[in-house]
Amino acid sequence: MASVTFDSVTRRYPGAERPALDALDLSVDDGEFMVLVGPSGCGKTTTLRMLAGLEPVDAGRIHIGSDDVTETDPGHRDIAMVFQNYALYPHMTVAQNMGFALKVAKTPKAEIRTRVVEAARLLGLEAHLDRKPKDLSGGERQRVAMGRAIVRRPQVFLMDEPLSNLDAMLRVQTRNQVAELQRRLGITTVYVTHDQVEAMTMGDRVAVLRDGVLQQCAPPRELYRSPANVFVAGFIGSPAMNLFTLPVVDGAVSLGGHSLALPREIASSSDELVVGVRPEHLVLDDGGVELEVEFVEELGADTYLYGRITDDGGSSWPAITARIAGDNSVQRGDRVRLRPDPQQVHFFGADGMRLG
Repeated sequence: MASVTFDSVTRRYPGAERPALDALDLSVDDGEFMVLVGPSGCGKTTTLRMLAGLEPVDAGRIHIGSDDVTETDPGHRDIAMVFQNYALYPHMTVAQNMGFALKVAKTPKAEIRTRVVEAARLLGLEAHLDRKPKDLSGGERQRVAMGRAIVRRPQVFLMDEPLSNLDAMLRVQTRNQVAELQRRLGITTVYVTHDQVEAMTMGDRVAVLRDGVLQQCAPPRELYRSPANVFVAGFIGSPAMNLFTLPVVDGAVSLGGHSLALPREIASSSDELVVGVRPEHLVLDDGGVELEVEFVEELGADTYLYGRITDDGGSSWPAITARIAGDNSVQRGDRVRLRPDPQQVHFFGADGMRLG
């Protein structure tokens, strides 16, 4: 096993206005499950491909353990990659697919069989070893792709959105299996996804990228509770955090007529702040902000309210989302009052960086 280090790594594609990856500094600990997440085009797949040796490094260095692999051929990096489309050979059985890389490396047949059977036992594929990929479900094919990586016993697993072709229910089931398997094997893993729920439930730490720049890398709970900037605050969480740009007046900000007192150091930092409140931190309260409900989403235990703050002063407010208990009978067109929990309000400066 080994750690992975990106030291000011940059990749710029010819003709591009900005780097696909810009001076990335990121360390992945030995045995850690690191998830790269961000919107399309943020640089997460480029990062993975550079670690695999499939993309050149224009600046900076990449280390696996103590070895500088920046210029090392992909075949000599001791990594195994699991792709989005599984990349299984249709004419081969499950056992042959899983053992193919070992066969190419001229590993003895007895050892190949032993490793394949061990991996199949881990993945619940023992009964499928003689089947072809066409006879398997999507989840089973994904596990075969995982098995092919496992039998190689690499230093690092690389996974590029391996669950994106599965239906919603199977994705939930399989992501739990993948995370549990990684922890059992203890192999350093770098996992790419665009699904922030997947990132938050699987990773030991999550690295959030935007436009090729690392925004924050932290454990999931820290990302959620203390986002480093407005982008992370709005990206992490489903539904997203409510964000409002408000002027500071007499040490407070006013949200639809509801005054929020600011800590002294925050009140003196700027004339204008971005204030963030997550949907679950808006509480039904007669003394709160009035919301005109435009849409109601009932999910059983919870109900989500979507609407806009009403303001007699004629101010234009962005849409707002609130999560309330599912036993409330709020309907479209109703007006309700919501109070932000003062202990759960986030403040960001004019530059978008977290203040408190």
